[in-house]
Amino acid sequence: MKNDANIETIIKEVSNRLSKYLEENNNRKTHERFTILEEIYRNQKHFDAESLYLKMKKNSYSVSRATVYNTLDVLLECGLIKKHNFGEHIFYFEKTHGFPLHFHLVCTKCKAINEFEDMQILNLAEQYSNSISFRLNDLSLNLYGLCDLCQKA
Repeated sequence: MKNDANIETIIKEVSNRLSKYLEENNNRKTHERFTILEEIYRNQKHFDAESLYLKMKKNSYSVSRATVYNTLDVLLECGLIKKHNFGEHIFYFEKTHGFPLHFHLVCTKCKAINEFEDMQILNLAEQYSNSISFRLNDLSLNLYGLCDLCQKA
């Protein structure tokens, strides 16, 4: 778990990165975009757009559904979040900056998502990519099965 001082540093870094991206692409720097970014980096693990919107409304943030969806697109474009499809016809997002590359174990029954890090997988992917002169930009691995609780049920 990241400590509070580290989270504050990460939020400052991602806010600066978003600000620079918006300037370079002639987009407006709105309070809502930065509020959504901060909400994601403070509180979210894996989330979908609708649950993020509902949580923000519940917490009395003044953002529209369209603003949430549009901001997620901007955050994807500037690399501050990543988009996943875990096979449920719903896209999930997660923050990327300041967090290590990891992989997912997805329970096909309860939909729980567990993360794990494995340098051997990363090294193997890099070795193979290099052997065929392929430049690896990103790596995603999702393993599907039943979690311990669902196996016991």
